[in-house]
Amino acid sequence: MLHTYLTETWNLRYPIIGAPMSGPGKGCLARAVTQAGGLGMFGAGSEAKLEMIAQEAAVARGDDQGRFGIGLMAWALEKRPELLEASLEAHPFMISISFGSPALYVEKAHKLGIYVASQVRSRAEALEAEQAGVDLIVAQGTEAGGHTGHVGTLPMLQIALESVQVPVVAAGGIATARGVAAVLAAGAQGAWIGTRLLASPECDNSEEARARVVQAQETDTVLTRAFDVAQGLGWPEKYPGRALRNTFTNQWHTQVEALPGNEEARKQLKDAMARKDYDVAFIYAGQAVGLVNEQQPAGEIIRQLGEGAEQVLRERYNSLFSGSL
Repeated sequence: MLHTYLTETWNLRYPIIGAPMSGPGKGCLARAVTQAGGLGMFGAGSEAKLEMIAQEAAVARGDDQGRFGIGLMAWALEKRPELLEASLEAHPFMISISFGSPALYVEKAHKLGIYVASQVRSRAEALEAEQAGVDLIVAQGTEAGGHTGHVGTLPMLQIALESVQVPVVAAGGIATARGVAAVLAAGAQGAWIGTRLLASPECDNSEEARARVVQAQETDTVLTRAFDVAQGLGWPEKYPGRALRNTFTNQWHTQVEALPGNEEARKQLKDAMARKDYDVAFIYAGQAVGLVNEQQPAGEIIRQLGEGAEQVLRERYNSLFSGSL
């Protein structure tokens, strides 16, 4: 059995956290990840309804009072502090507050016995999160799906591990047992997994979306602001989103500044989202999408990643230190 902060202190069977993917990642997926031995999360986006948070928390908790986490964005909380209050009222095991400073919110969570994590994309953000008193830092690389920064996972993980004393987990581009083993070997306390779960039936997405994820290759993503700008969302410019390329990004990725005044393009995206037409509508996914080869239950994925990482680490340890390949 693997032994890390997540397994020893949080008593997880596997040191794996399901990323809080706003949209496809809701209570059903969070519950499946937790039941398999990880920690499942769901996301509450900037426009989330407060009743959604309560509803998805109830699904994630289940009848057996299972643990779960909720992901929030600091920039959104500045405009809608009620998102935090609703999340705290749901009493999750953990909340993550990222994309801005978590400093104003950590004490509130701790008073309720709730752990706080924060995704970081630079040394400065890692130090800021540590100073704020978070319990867990997520070193997120640009390979990650959804909103992220511009530094790769491996350098970001090393920077975080050498800069802070808070437990660190790695996010971005991790989709196999080898990936989990790699970040654990480097010193991470666990892996934060999103893209690998996008083709799971527990995701709140469509059959067409899951099929596109399975078909996509690692070269089929783009880090873009096009979808955020076209929707009029308030995402800070320094946090673009990694999504599957489609006709919308092909047309607008390099001319995002023209989108706010183009009502036709904005309507085109809105209509496509309603129709689930992914030639235009977005599917946020990371570069690890090239490793998602089939639709698979989330619990099965978590167990394979956890058991497989242990096996990989044992085999590599034996080969590296015995001198035999």
